[in-house]
Amino acid sequence: MSDAKNVLYPAPAAHRAEWLAVGDGHELYFEESGRPDGQPVVYLHGGPGSGCVPAQRGFFDPAHYRAVLYDQRGCGKSRPAGLLEANTTAHLVEDLEKLREHLGIARWIVFGGSWGSTLALAYARRYPARVQALVLRGVFLARVREVESFAYNLRTFLPEAWHALASPFGIADEQAARDFDLATQAARTVLRGAPEAARAIATAWLRLESEAMAMTVNGVASGPVGDPLCARTRVYMHYLEHRFFLRDGELLEGLEVLRDIPVEIVQGALDPVCPPISAWELAQKIPHARFRTFPLTGHGVFEPALSRALVVIMDELRSRFAS
Repeated sequence: MSDAKNVLYPAPAAHRAEWLAVGDGHELYFEESGRPDGQPVVYLHGGPGSGCVPAQRGFFDPAHYRAVLYDQRGCGKSRPAGLLEANTTAHLVEDLEKLREHLGIARWIVFGGSWGSTLALAYARRYPARVQALVLRGVFLARVREVESFAYNLRTFLPEAWHALASPFGIADEQAARDFDLATQAARTVLRGAPEAARAIATAWLRLESEAMAMTVNGVASGPVGDPLCARTRVYMHYLEHRFFLRDGELLEGLEVLRDIPVEIVQGALDPVCPPISAWELAQKIPHARFRTFPLTGHGVFEPALSRALVVIMDELRSRFAS
C-alpha cells in the first residue's frame, strides 16, 4: 500500500504566518502557502482542539491554489492556548468569516474533515454566498447518535481500551454507559475533576481515540503524546460536554442554501470515529452532492485512499474554477 506522501503535493513553505485578533481575548494563528494570487481554499482542522500541520498544505497544488490554514480558538498556535471562554461553534463560524474578510477573499473553497466538516457545514449554512465549493471528509454532524457511537459502541471493537475509560466510573457494559451518559461525565471529569481523576480519564479517552484511529492503517496506536490535559484535550472536552454547541440534527436542516455550491463528500467505509451513515445521510439531503466511500479505509486524512481522493478532487476543482 502506498502512503499519503506519495499522493500529496510536496508541502510548500508558508509565505505568510500571522495572528488575527477576533475578540474575546482570542488571536487566531493563520498561514498562507501556494500562489498569493491563486484560487483561495481554506483548510478546517479537526478536533475540536487539534490544529493544522505543514503536511496539510500538500492537498493543494501550490502552482494554482492560495491555501489558507489556520488554528481555531484555543487550538494549535492560536492564543491563548486552551482558552474556553467565548469558545463555541457560533464563535468559530464568525471567526472564519472574519478571517476571510481580513484576507480580502470574495469566495473560497472550504475544505474540512471530521470536526472540520462540522464547522464547514455550519459556516456554509450561515454564509453560502462566500463558499465556492465544499469538500468534506469523514463527516461528523455532531448528533447524539454519533457521540454515542464513539463513546459506547467502540466497546465491541476495542474492549480493553473502552473498559479503561468506563471502569473508573463503575461502568461495565454499554447500557450502563448510556444510562450514565459516559461521554458527558468523562468530559466533566477532565475539565473540573480532581487532578488525578482528570488525568486518568483524559489518558483513557486519548488511548481509545488513538486505537480507533489505528484500526485501519496497519500501525500501532500512538497513544497520548505529552500532557493528556493539554489544551487540545481541554478544548475537545469543552465541546463534547456542550454537545458541540449545536442542536441535535441542526446541520441537516436548511441545506437548500447549498443548491448552487458543488459539494464533495469523501468517506472511509470503516471509519470508527465518524460512522459512514452520517456522510450518507448528509448526501441524501444535498441531491447534487458527490458522495464516495472507500473500502478498508478509516478516518484519518492521511490514509492513502482518502488523501488520493482529496487531491484528485482539488485538482478537478482547479480545472473547474480556472479563470
